[in-house]
Amino acid sequence: MSARLLAALAALSAAPAIAAAADPFAHIFERLYNWDFAAAHRGVDEHISAWPTDPLGHAVRAAVLLFGELDRLEILESEFFASDKRIAEKKKLKADPEVRRRLFAAVAEARRLGEAGLARDPGERNTLFALCMASGVATDYTSFVEKRLWSALKMARESHDYALRLLRRDPSFRDAYLTTGLHEYLVGSLPFFARWFVRFEDTAGDKRQAVKQLELVAREGHYYKPFAKVLLAVIHLREKRPLDAERLLAELSREYPENPMVRRELAKLAGRSRKAAEEAQGR
Repeated sequence: MSARLLAALAALSAAPAIAAAADPFAHIFERLYNWDFAAAHRGVDEHISAWPTDPLGHAVRAAVLLFGELDRLEILESEFFASDKRIAEKKKLKADPEVRRRLFAAVAEARRLGEAGLARDPGERNTLFALCMASGVATDYTSFVEKRLWSALKMARESHDYALRLLRRDPSFRDAYLTTGLHEYLVGSLPFFARWFVRFEDTAGDKRQAVKQLELVAREGHYYKPFAKVLLAVIHLREKRPLDAERLLAELSREYPENPMVRRELAKLAGRSRKAAEEAQGR
């Protein structure tokens, strides 16, 4: 699996069952993962207006901008994720400079507010998570859109470090395991010689451990629960387990029925499964 792909996959999602009264971001995430980016932006506007010093609001702003741009550029298909060749072939991405400006402005504001928050309380969980998310979004954009691998890896290390700090503070903060699990899989997917140059703290490159961490988030995560399912589906496709990927996409399709990408990718996998079954019967 390419370092570019895996360095770029740490992003954002949310659990649709979270009650809006308990979590002010619930509706934003529900709209985001139904691909209703306009409504997600309106929700972020409302949150930032009410809580302008909350770094998580600005990190989520950056994430909504990222997902909208990745969708516009058609980067989010599971076939694209599952094929390093397609990544190499998709050379002429035309990024929107205004989206880039707004995205990195939101990342910078999340970092400014987050660092100020950590100066007051170095172990505050939500602040650490906001910084982890902001670094992850910057990683995604730099890797997928700008294709600057080594710069993206530096940002990925920053996100990884925030995730570790968060888990040391609170091992029950399940969403942080998405970042550490993803980087565990990244290192495990690299050729041996490349591991000397791509290192993350407390990461051995154990793919089985990586999958266990992502499965934990898929079961018990908060904001990253559905996205952990996306990442696991990607891994299953790359490891030649299409039925497992199809099962996860079917779950996501039920949870986010308005998401056209999930429906398309599920239909593709289902079609392949039928074709394989028909070919097997014809032998």
